[in-house]
Amino acid sequence: MTVSISFEGKNFNTKDGESVLDCLSRNGISVPHSCRSGVCQSCLMQATEGVVPEMAQKGLKTPFTKQNLFLSCQCTPSENMTVRLPEDSGLDTHAVITGISMLNHNVMQLTLQPETEFICEPGQYLTLINGDGVARSYSVANDPTQEGVIELHIRLLKDGAMSRFLNHAAKLGDDINIRGPAGNCFYVSEEGDDFPIVLAGTGTGLAPLYGIAKQALAKGHKGFIHLFHGALQDADLYLVDQLQALGAQSPNFRYTPCVLNGADHQFYKLGNIEEIVMAALPANKTETRLFLCGAPDLVNALKRKAFLDGLASKHIFADAFLPSKSAPIAA
Repeated sequence: MTVSISFEGKNFNTKDGESVLDCLSRNGISVPHSCRSGVCQSCLMQATEGVVPEMAQKGLKTPFTKQNLFLSCQCTPSENMTVRLPEDSGLDTHAVITGISMLNHNVMQLTLQPETEFICEPGQYLTLINGDGVARSYSVANDPTQEGVIELHIRLLKDGAMSRFLNHAAKLGDDINIRGPAGNCFYVSEEGDDFPIVLAGTGTGLAPLYGIAKQALAKGHKGFIHLFHGALQDADLYLVDQLQALGAQSPNFRYTPCVLNGADHQFYKLGNIEEIVMAALPANKTETRLFLCGAPDLVNALKRKAFLDGLASKHIFADAFLPSKSAPIAA
């Protein structure tokens, strides 16, 4: 079914089954977006006329839905719509870049100072939007409400639009927008706080796990906490010294780096992180909380195996890092 999308005084006809985002992108309109899967919420738009399909508002906060905000990547309209970018909806928070440094050969630590209070749990994620409208989602590696700044770990990609910006254009003192937070992968203090916690991830999946571990320890978690970080080679690991120091300071915390293509008798454990984690799950599986972040294949496989091994699904918290997707090429 073809309908008309009106944007900035121009009308564009959708193709059959086409989303608002795809229609506008096909016609050369730049809309911030990243995952195109309805997860990151970076493609939010606002409807000023027309009915927003229910699917396009799934997972959005009530204040957003009341403003007719919707996920343009998930919006396949059934009638004509007039839409705009939500510039004046209080959606974004302005922040200043206060720190840029490299954690290893391809992971950047970006530190941001929000201009207004930004309430976020370590392990949740936010969307970073630069002045060109490039939007990408990254997990928060610290507690902004306690530290006053936001710490992100960003893997730099050779052909990545945000990577090029951060590598060649961004500098200390620059303004940038952040949107969010989103996600349910964070530590929740419970009565007793003596349940075991297992955290496992690959690549920059370490960022949320690092934040969760530090927050749990800061809140006096009594149970054992074991963090596994997987990498293809040892050069891909990062924060090794900090995590080893955290283990030395906290008797109930252990850090196990895992390297798939490495050598025996090193500071890391050699092998597949999936197998290493499964072999190390606590005996008390009914009470264990499992946090998984990183590559989708790993996250989904460990979720399934851990559940079949006795972990309760309500105690498994996962955040698969979806790659950004470009608009489909018009035929």
